[in-house]
Amino acid sequence: MVDGAIGMAYGVISNSFLILYGVPPVNASAYLHASEIFTTGASGLSHLRLKNVDKSLLKKMIIPGVVGGALGAYVLTTLNSDILKLAVSMYLIGMGSFIIYRAIKEKISNDINMATKTIVPLCAVGGCLDAIGGGGWGPVVTSTMVAKGNDVKKTIGTVNLTEFFVTLSETFMFLILFVKIDIILVMSMLIGGVIAAPLAAYTCKKFPLKPLMVFIGALVIFLNVRNIFRFLEGPFLF
Repeated sequence: MVDGAIGMAYGVISNSFLILYGVPPVNASAYLHASEIFTTGASGLSHLRLKNVDKSLLKKMIIPGVVGGALGAYVLTTLNSDILKLAVSMYLIGMGSFIIYRAIKEKISNDINMATKTIVPLCAVGGCLDAIGGGGWGPVVTSTMVAKGNDVKKTIGTVNLTEFFVTLSETFMFLILFVKIDIILVMSMLIGGVIAAPLAAYTCKKFPLKPLMVFIGALVIFLNVRNIFRFLEGPFLF
């Protein structure tokens, strides 16, 4: 529900629990994205029905997001990603702070103003980091677009619908690379997500813009400060 309403945090929160209980990072990411095929699909369709999706932007985001996600899944199976996770967390703390600043100090746009030359690398990087970190598409893409002054509700809706295609590519890559996926665990995760998706989209549609931005910024900061402490203190700090 949190992910569908504010465009981020499902993967980060779920990944934290999976790793806490001893699931290896590669498998945790595979489980998450297999379940997200269904949860992001349900969330994306709900946002589409509520007119939270910018279709022109959606077309620009899908291909780079899919390519980045597939590449990230491959990288996760071959490289140690701890340093990369730390760098991303530091970036996102700054981004979360900037989002709060814009919500308090500046006028919020009701349009999507990002150029294609910015959208393409952003989505490619977001997809890659999402696969590596078990979550990151929403925090990277949603945070950056909102911080640039774009309409919050359409950004969240479009990012959520695009994530369906990104998670599909990531899961396909994990299967090609023979990463084991626990079907029972995946089913348990997706049932909860699918049930919550329509309510999340409705929350995004009706919630006032500035409080929503402050909440997004504060959540991004909290999650990534926690991630840094986990990195510094050990893999099982929660």
